[in-house]
Amino acid sequence: MKLISGYPFGLIKNGLPYQYPSLEADAKADVVIMGGGISGALTAYYLVNAGVDCLLVDRRSIGLGSTCASTSLLQYEIDVSLSELSGMIGEQNAVTAYKLCEAAIGKIAAIEKATGSIAFEEKNSLYYAAAKSDRKFLKEEYAIRKANGFEVAYLERKDIKANYGFDAPAAILSATAGQTDAYALTHAILQYCIKKGMLVYDRTQLETIKHETGRVVMKTARGNSIIAGKLVYANGYESVQYIDKKIVDLQHTYAIVSEQLTESTPLWKDDLLIWNTADPYLYMRTTKDKRIIVGGRDEKFRNPVRRDKLIEKKSAELARDFHKLFPGIPFEAEFKWTGTFGSTKDGLPFIGPYAKKPNSLFALGFGGNGITFSLIAAEIIRDIITKNEQPHRALFSFERV
Repeated sequence: MKLISGYPFGLIKNGLPYQYPSLEADAKADVVIMGGGISGALTAYYLVNAGVDCLLVDRRSIGLGSTCASTSLLQYEIDVSLSELSGMIGEQNAVTAYKLCEAAIGKIAAIEKATGSIAFEEKNSLYYAAAKSDRKFLKEEYAIRKANGFEVAYLERKDIKANYGFDAPAAILSATAGQTDAYALTHAILQYCIKKGMLVYDRTQLETIKHETGRVVMKTARGNSIIAGKLVYANGYESVQYIDKKIVDLQHTYAIVSEQLTESTPLWKDDLLIWNTADPYLYMRTTKDKRIIVGGRDEKFRNPVRRDKLIEKKSAELARDFHKLFPGIPFEAEFKWTGTFGSTKDGLPFIGPYAKKPNSLFALGFGGNGITFSLIAAEIIRDIITKNEQPHRALFSFERV
């Protein structure tokens, strides 16, 4: 599947920072990770640090799937609000899912420090009402978050205008959020793992996968075999081909990045993350080199050709969306792209074993919160493989659908 098109900013900025070999001989490991994006990298990080013998393969160059197209907002909120999710799975389970995402932000910051990545920035997040009718929903959402210990404030129209310079009926200000560069972080993590002795191969297509008793046997397109005790599927939206039930709806999203602004150009207060209650929602962030990223205008996935033809139209609409919110801030799009992503009914990822594929584990961080979900998946998979207790795995299991 062609996951992206256009010129993702992370790829343009970082290029191909490292070279990885393709597999040209038979190989064996306790665990093989299929997928060299942020999900695979984080899984590798946790397994390597737990002393697990593993290797990683990707059919593309490392990071060139959905990861390089990520706008890399780090939020504990998922695509289904806490109040809505509580109605689906119970408040205690919903709060647990949100708390795990909240904790994941700090853990990602720690991993960046450990691996030498410098992309992470701690931020606040502003979730504003796209319409007056959304005020009631925001008040309910604020109340349940506040009652469960999240550091939030409810803002009225006058507060938003005075502090952030745009007009909206209401908003929730969250103290816990961040931003990174998923593509750069993926490479930093894998370089760290390589130094610890892990093998990483890209441009290595797994042509056949056979789940046998006690092992998984794989054949590459070049005819080499790989034998593993367990196979971790960390190849994102392409993994749906291995699941025989519908677990995700594929969509495509669009993003644009402005030209670099001058140091004297004023932006909004605190350069916080901004997103809204619209469906699909609009979101925006800044970069360290003073650019603005705007994303949204999602559509149901039909085919890559139609998706790609919409890049110019969607980019123009996103630019208008930004100008409507901040007419005084100059914005000229320099880079534009589209990418495929998936959303689940409850907004939660699928993590862990899949009964119909023995010795398999899945790290499928679907949704707008894919990076924090990938961190949670990496922890759960590590604990399953090392036979440590994992109290939260049922929240994200395939058995829930």
